[in-house]
Amino acid sequence: MPLKSKASRTGSCLVALTLSLATLITSCSDDTGSGEAGAHPDSPPSEVTVPISASEVDVITDGAEPREVVRHQPPADATQDAVLTTSSQISQQIDDQPPQDFSTPELTLPLSAEVADVDADDQSADTDLHTVELTIGDAATPDATLDGQLSPSEGSGVDLTVQPNGAVTALRIQPAEDAPDVARSAIEQAFYQAVYRTLPFPETPIGIGAQWTVRQQVTSGITLDQTTTATLTAREGNRLTIDFVVDQKPRSSVWNLEGDSGALNIDRYVMTGTGSMTIELDKPLPVTGTVTVGGEQRYSDPEGTTQLMQTITNRVEWAAP
Repeated sequence: MPLKSKASRTGSCLVALTLSLATLITSCSDDTGSGEAGAHPDSPPSEVTVPISASEVDVITDGAEPREVVRHQPPADATQDAVLTTSSQISQQIDDQPPQDFSTPELTLPLSAEVADVDADDQSADTDLHTVELTIGDAATPDATLDGQLSPSEGSGVDLTVQPNGAVTALRIQPAEDAPDVARSAIEQAFYQAVYRTLPFPETPIGIGAQWTVRQQVTSGITLDQTTTATLTAREGNRLTIDFVVDQKPRSSVWNLEGDSGALNIDRYVMTGTGSMTIELDKPLPVTGTVTVGGEQRYSDPEGTTQLMQTITNRVEWAAP
């Protein structure tokens, strides 16, 4: 099926695909890439709940003795201060046109975290789960336009539902009353990106040198299979360091655009990266960590008249204040 208004339609939809890796909701009709949160600038703040796709963990090697089952399950009322920083560098080129920069600015979010048990009155709840309640402090960015919109977002809340092995199963965001949509969207993007860089542990005993894979589906306009290969490189008591490699592959060779807008062939899709995280089992968030994932994608319309190329580099960093 040929694309409608090939250059403009394809270009706007590619931007939506690119940004959807770090956004909660995207659409080809939303050229901003900010999704639903940015579609109604005068809408009142409301909680956004995002289910996170299940992860499958498989052990490659158990590692050295001593081994034990790792449980990232901090006690109720445990607290932690941390800083989350995210960024996305995006370059896109349509045919022989000059490359365009669709990067999102670096965003730094000071966080105060507290662990809470799942509501005991909810009979359907899995009592092995715990909730990490986050409060966002004075967010910052080098982008002057976005920086001017961030101050009212101070005090916004974010909740993570977490399994005992450290897998995040749900993300909920409660924006501050006066937070503008552009700030809300930036915060949503940052956390969505960070959640899909978390590392659940195996259900079996492991020791130093253990390796395991984490497979998870990521939906971003097209459906991606994300495989993370992790290695436990160090452990001192409750403090663990994990190095890992990330690889994403599309499930299909065709990307069907929303709204009957046509389809693009996925001619090339490379998205890989590396990272390292240090985790303390009695704290809800990584103590330190950095992961960078990037690559090149090439798309074409079925008639071969339009080619789109893009390069992406996403970075997530955790640090102490």
